[in-house]
Amino acid sequence: MPESKPILPKTVGPWTRPDSPRIINAKNIFDYMDGAGELYLGYRFDQLESWEYESRTQKTILVELYFMKTADDAFGLLSLDWGGEPVDLVQSQQKNEAPEKYTWARALYGEGLLRLWSDNIYARIMAYQETPESKEAVLAIGRSIIKGRSNPHGPDLIENLPSALQPDWVLLKERASYFRTHLVLNSLYYLGQENMLDLDLNSEGVTSTYERKDAAGKKRIQALIVRYSDYKHAHQALAHFHRVYLPEYPAAQKSGSSRKIVKVFSVEDGWLGYKLQGNSIAFIFECPDQATAKAIIAQLW
Repeated sequence: MPESKPILPKTVGPWTRPDSPRIINAKNIFDYMDGAGELYLGYRFDQLESWEYESRTQKTILVELYFMKTADDAFGLLSLDWGGEPVDLVQSQQKNEAPEKYTWARALYGEGLLRLWSDNIYARIMAYQETPESKEAVLAIGRSIIKGRSNPHGPDLIENLPSALQPDWVLLKERASYFRTHLVLNSLYYLGQENMLDLDLNSEGVTSTYERKDAAGKKRIQALIVRYSDYKHAHQALAHFHRVYLPEYPAAQKSGSSRKIVKVFSVEDGWLGYKLQGNSIAFIFECPDQATAKAIIAQLW
């Protein structure tokens, strides 16, 4: 269950926060920000607390606490951009205690902005002017946000992404993101204006880039995995995708009692493959040849 709200320090260095924050919800989020509000709503946003730390000698530090439905939703917001330097905000309680290792960064800092996720909270702490003093204040506020809160691992869809695909494709972790909705997916990897995968807030997915280096330079392929509430929804979504994206090919049929479907196709930007299995569909895009598409799709999920 989501944990209690963090307690922000009243003062940090020369900065002081007000007694109460500005509260933003789904009804007024577009009054607070422009189009970016759609991204937060696409991750089951509950509410936002906005705090401004003011100082007489330095510029404002803005703190935004986004309260999401689950930890996966909060992680998804961080995964939209892996830019910045990873920061370890967790302090070991004992000198000999090794910090727990995580597959993905939990906090990222760069140019005065700290972004982090902690259980069901995604947070942005931004100094309007970066100085050594403001950086320490931003990190101190970040530590107060995560204090006493659990630190679950990321969604299993992204945790289980293969770090490499045979024969020699390597995951670019900075190009891997977790999403739920069509709008968010299109901001990461554009498929088309229509919601051809029937995505909604009850679905979840991950998109990632794999790279291969050879004598001709670098080549990249795009992986996409979507999980639905049940097999029926997944099968209907695949049929919808096929009608819109592959209208020149006949619809694929179920393979035996397993109801598994695996197909590859030649399209304008290379070879595409998909695999329906259970309530999940895996896709691979921009493969250089048919053999690669078949080999890669067999390894996904």
